[in-house]
Amino acid sequence: MHRLVYIPKQDSSKPYSFPRPKSIPISFKRPNNMAFTNLMLYFLSFTLITINSTGTAQDHEHCYDTGNFTTNSSYGKNRDLMLSSLPSDVSKNGGFYNATTGQDPDKVYALSLCRGDSSPEICSTCLNKAVEAITTKCPNQKEAISWGADPPCIVRYANRSFYGKLELDPSNEGYNTANITSNLTQFDQIWESLLDRLVIKASSGSSRLKFATGEANLSLFSKIYALMQCTPDISKSNCDFCLRQSVAAFQNCCHGKQGGFVQRPSCIFRWDLYPFYGAVAENAPVPSPQPLTNTTGIYSDEKGSVVASGIVVVAVVSTIIFVSIVAFIFVLLRSKLKQDSRIKSDTEGADQIETAESLQFDFRTIRVATDNFSIANKLGEGGYGAVFKGRLPDGLQIAVKRLSRNSGQGGMEFKNEVLLLARLQHRNLVRLLGFCLEGNEMLIIYEFVAKSSLDNFIFDPIRGLLLDWEKRYKIIEGIARGMLYLHEDSRLKIIHRDLKASNILLDGNFNPKISDFGMAKLFKIDQSQGNTCRIAGTFGYMAPEYAMYGQFSIKSDVFSFGVLVLEIISGKKVTCFCNGEETENLLAYAWDSWKEGRALNLIDRTLRVGSCSDMIRCIHIGLLCVQENEVDRPTMASVVLMLSSCSLSLPVPSKPAFLMHSVTELDYSELNSKDNLEQFTANEASITELEPR
Repeated sequence: MHRLVYIPKQDSSKPYSFPRPKSIPISFKRPNNMAFTNLMLYFLSFTLITINSTGTAQDHEHCYDTGNFTTNSSYGKNRDLMLSSLPSDVSKNGGFYNATTGQDPDKVYALSLCRGDSSPEICSTCLNKAVEAITTKCPNQKEAISWGADPPCIVRYANRSFYGKLELDPSNEGYNTANITSNLTQFDQIWESLLDRLVIKASSGSSRLKFATGEANLSLFSKIYALMQCTPDISKSNCDFCLRQSVAAFQNCCHGKQGGFVQRPSCIFRWDLYPFYGAVAENAPVPSPQPLTNTTGIYSDEKGSVVASGIVVVAVVSTIIFVSIVAFIFVLLRSKLKQDSRIKSDTEGADQIETAESLQFDFRTIRVATDNFSIANKLGEGGYGAVFKGRLPDGLQIAVKRLSRNSGQGGMEFKNEVLLLARLQHRNLVRLLGFCLEGNEMLIIYEFVAKSSLDNFIFDPIRGLLLDWEKRYKIIEGIARGMLYLHEDSRLKIIHRDLKASNILLDGNFNPKISDFGMAKLFKIDQSQGNTCRIAGTFGYMAPEYAMYGQFSIKSDVFSFGVLVLEIISGKKVTCFCNGEETENLLAYAWDSWKEGRALNLIDRTLRVGSCSDMIRCIHIGLLCVQENEVDRPTMASVVLMLSSCSLSLPVPSKPAFLMHSVTELDYSELNSKDNLEQFTANEASITELEPR
């Protein structure tokens, strides 16, 4: 175990000092927005909080004594190749990446992780420095780990598989040299309560990010700030254990100090008395404190305790608190009024869409943008309306879905799509720009996606040549990440119910975007399954339990994803697969080919160049997703993990559900409820054909 004492940047000759704050002349105006409130809180933090200089964890590398390699050996070349690619690979994968290269006994396993609040630029810089440090300090060791500079990142490699394993050693510790001067018993209670909350929050993260930050009030004038993160490959329970062990280690070594950190191969933990972390998804940016000089009688004694004197300070503090409270109340009221004008949540089946100033478009604006919905701008037509290309006055290109006036089911789908997409944002989901309700007109306005839908490429022998294996693999990964967001990572839990090739749009760089949420269903967080009497979707992509009994869950979406994967690899439609002169089901052919060891026959002929190991692995994953028993299918979190880690072993798939019955052959007595008998029909499949949008 290594312990590092970290010293303030501004004065490395002594422990934390407490600079004297200066008085700040402030002119007060009527609070009118959140920026003013943030400014007041910013000033308030400078005036009231005990100011610390910024301490930082130092770079640290650990070279394992598990063996060495010789210069220019195969292992050395594989290691250098792997480490050189890590910074760019991590930036493409959201701050976490693991991979292998080479063959046994020269196979290299590597993992890299950036702190959850790091920007892509900071992440890349940290990783580059860590790679340079680890190769310099561990030039020929077969296993090593580096914790980069603040904000820290992790780079490690080995000649053994460590992915998904909890590892606590070696550990790296540091602490602030200043001591807590307040009531230590009371401090410990607040500190332990905060860290317990963050352990739970971080360990409950997703398969891509297990990260949490938080703060707790020591008094009206001071706070504790803390950050925790695990490598997302380990389980929830292992993450919890790693973080609690780190907290215990800090208490054993450094109890009573004013801040510190513990870094392990599987997790990192840090806390301090100032906001040292950056903005994360749900947090606003936090300004870094700066030292101020004293002009009002506030000074620091040798122990760091702050003594106040002077009427000016009392007046300034009181005024700032009053104005901040008024501003805060004003902003809350204003935010409430804005929220009430937005689209109502449909979690309990709300039947109306209210006016939302930020989302609602004027019909005349859209009519002009689409040249009065001209045929020349028509991109395609779906089950309940046409889609048009348009350009707004500011030059922004848009795609407009116009509800058909003769559509009997479009109104419900329109509301469903707007309500859901308005609250979702992910790079692999099509972005909603707004909607329009005027008279009989119902319009949904999306971002314009340059390429056409996926089916126009993979099923076209000419355009399919534009999709090499690298692009197709990127599309598969992107769809998987988008579906994981819908199922687990967004604040909602959504079942798409109509995932298919025509509902995957491709941007200019062939990045996939999932679209068409008209059939989507919103689940409660703890809900695992739903039932419907209205079977809507596209046969071939529908899971058997949904097509036959109206039962749907995240596993029915996984089934559709598996079908899509096999279509992307084969270039053939699931319902119109032809094997020579015979016409059979794609899933049946894939299963037979897999069992007989000729899975290569399934691969699109244009892709049969070079190594096929990744293609075979994707076929394997696809077959796992389309297994007949929904319990056997993996979750999307597992699928993303399988796709991102070539070293992860895959289970053997069982028979897929390729014997699709028509709905008219169903035994209606097998349906789950009497309500299912009333409207069950085969005529509600969503069939959408779209051109580029």
